[in-house]
Amino acid sequence: MSTLKPRAEDKFTFGLWTIGWLGADPFGSATRAKLDTVEAVEKLAEIGAYGMTLHDDDLFDFGSTDSQRRHEIDRLKGALAATGLKMPMITTNLFSHPVFKDGGFTSNDRDVRRFAIRKVLRNLDLASELGAETFVMWGGREGAEYDSAKNIQHALERYREAVNFLADYVIEKGYKIRFAIEPKPNEPRGDILLPTVGHALAFIETLDHPELVGVNPEVGHEQMAGLNFTAGIAQALDAGKLFHIDLNGQRGIKYDQDLVFGHGDLSNAFSLVHLLEFSNNGAPAYHGPRHFDYKPSRTEDYTGVWESAKANIRMYLLLKERAAAFEADPEVKAAKEAARLHELAQSTLNPGETHDALMASPDAASFNPDAYFNGKGFNFVRLNQLALEHLMGAR
Repeated sequence: MSTLKPRAEDKFTFGLWTIGWLGADPFGSATRAKLDTVEAVEKLAEIGAYGMTLHDDDLFDFGSTDSQRRHEIDRLKGALAATGLKMPMITTNLFSHPVFKDGGFTSNDRDVRRFAIRKVLRNLDLASELGAETFVMWGGREGAEYDSAKNIQHALERYREAVNFLADYVIEKGYKIRFAIEPKPNEPRGDILLPTVGHALAFIETLDHPELVGVNPEVGHEQMAGLNFTAGIAQALDAGKLFHIDLNGQRGIKYDQDLVFGHGDLSNAFSLVHLLEFSNNGAPAYHGPRHFDYKPSRTEDYTGVWESAKANIRMYLLLKERAAAFEADPEVKAAKEAARLHELAQSTLNPGETHDALMASPDAASFNPDAYFNGKGFNFVRLNQLALEHLMGAR
């Protein structure tokens, strides 16, 4: 039975800003027409998506009146009800309008910071109304181009102040919402605050309610800094902080490409899917949405937009199928045994072992480090070869 047909439990979601991207970039104007919100919901339902996500300004224009906002919200809710699509996450645009040119939460201008927090509070109300359980915060303008332009310690204080205030609001209102910080090293700012998963995890531990805040890592954002995305996700899982994930493709250290998932570092995409789906004793380690934050290439027309959306789903399911075959392969199991992966799951110390007991243990005298010269290899190349052969469909 083929596993390439998406199911509700796969939880594939797309941002309205992804399929709705007009194709404009710093060097050229739009190549596609605006996509209507209701049409976006209906088309996503057709291709088997679980849900859709959005920024406030994706749904209605910045500065819309209350009646204009309500009109678009009601249209969206009607489309969701008609199709059964979910809205598991929303976020707030604190980066497009000129008012945010120096950031939202960390702008040097106090009035801007107060405006940004009010904008987010209003969008938290919308998130609750739409049933969203995760509120992503991407601080794309929270940064600087010049070291002299911003006191980073003060900026982090203001960032912390804002997140604490928003967490208090969620608690006060009784909303079932958690926050997820989305790291990125640069672009559009020269340097962005909380640039990696590690930075975000450290920041979260300084908050008043760290239990309400996790991370939303994105493939391209980590890889454009030369980092291993799978390793970052493993650390987020280890910390219990993977609240949401953004999937796309990236080809090396350059601008944020937002390619279709798997259309960049395919090997790392394979290891990521294996981690998400099989690392919990053969079961999934993550149960949230598989969210595609990509951009249909500027070269594509309307039909190409939906072909690219389907390509994200198909790539994930193909990689999941390959990862399942890798996991079940007896040769892989033997290679893992030779690589001693099982030993890493064992505690280094014996139960209750003291410092003195470790120093006096029998292996302290019998262990021969010289045996590792020209011997006792770890078989990692063989194991990786098997992974690549499964990825290529050669096994």
